[in-house]
Amino acid sequence: MSASQLKIWASGCAHVSADKARGRESLAEAIRQAERDFDWDIGINVGDFSAAFGLPTDEEGVEIVRQFGALKRHRREDIYTICGNHDRNAPDEPEAMWFRRWIDPMGEHSETSGVHRNRYRFAPVGTHERYHFDVGNIRFLMMSDVNEASQARGRGELGGNPGGVVTRETFDWWVDQVERNHRDRIIVTAHHYLLKDTTVATGAWEGMRRTADGGWATDYHGYYADGTPQGASFLYWVGGNPDGGAFEAWLDDNPGKVDFWLGGHTHTNPDDRHGGKGHVETRHGGVTFVNVSALTRWFVHLHAMPHSRLFTFEDGSDHAVIDCYMHSDEYRAQGFYPDRQVRVRLTKPYQS
Repeated sequence: MSASQLKIWASGCAHVSADKARGRESLAEAIRQAERDFDWDIGINVGDFSAAFGLPTDEEGVEIVRQFGALKRHRREDIYTICGNHDRNAPDEPEAMWFRRWIDPMGEHSETSGVHRNRYRFAPVGTHERYHFDVGNIRFLMMSDVNEASQARGRGELGGNPGGVVTRETFDWWVDQVERNHRDRIIVTAHHYLLKDTTVATGAWEGMRRTADGGWATDYHGYYADGTPQGASFLYWVGGNPDGGAFEAWLDDNPGKVDFWLGGHTHTNPDDRHGGKGHVETRHGGVTFVNVSALTRWFVHLHAMPHSRLFTFEDGSDHAVIDCYMHSDEYRAQGFYPDRQVRVRLTKPYQS
């Protein structure tokens, strides 16, 4: 890390097995490009390493760990991870069993994941479901997607649906973290899902498309009639309450306390404005919501165009710059996409 800048590479939605089946290493290729083409200090990956429509398998876990091995200039522990909906286990299995074994942000299963907790430069504090870490005066609040306890059917039978889920305990933890730290720290939240009506295609039913007979079908996300398809694009469940808007209401009542919300989940090109919303939008009391990435090309292939984001914080500056990097040349030239650079004002200057 330079004395004057912090650079964070934000990515997600590699869906490794889908691209591997087409001869493409979505995670490894992105790592090689990121290490070759630009400097970064740490990474944040917002989940969906698996591409399974059933349950994620150990075979895919082994391949994901192998692709993480493409890291040469960084440690595996330089990339902080959370669970996406396709990384979840079945409702009748121990929570996050596959994610904890293979992705393992807490280093609980080093023998399978290769992650060692004592090798993090910025120590994570918490559990696989919710944890924080600090870099300078930035506090990162990392929340994994989990199974909704009230749903007897879920991950596996219903693909990646229902929509995004956090427990009440995680919501309360998040509120406490923001309240305790916002006066002194820049607050960055990360979850696999964005909040409702914040970024591209995050409105009710915006993950689906209308059919000729007036029904609904798969578009950005898989259509499952029993899987709350109306909420498939956003963080739908909080503490067992569907579409209650708990985070949205809290942010509206507490403007200026959170700087960023990072997510992914919806794969599309960086110019898409479905529902009148793009990839980077300001909502709910000045929070900058960023759909950071989809590294996959072949999962939801009609929309996905591989890209990620690079966040630059300058020591002493109250602005951050977000750059968009294209990982293939089908949509734009491979490399940075200057037209999608965004400059964001922070609640306070970054201090290393």
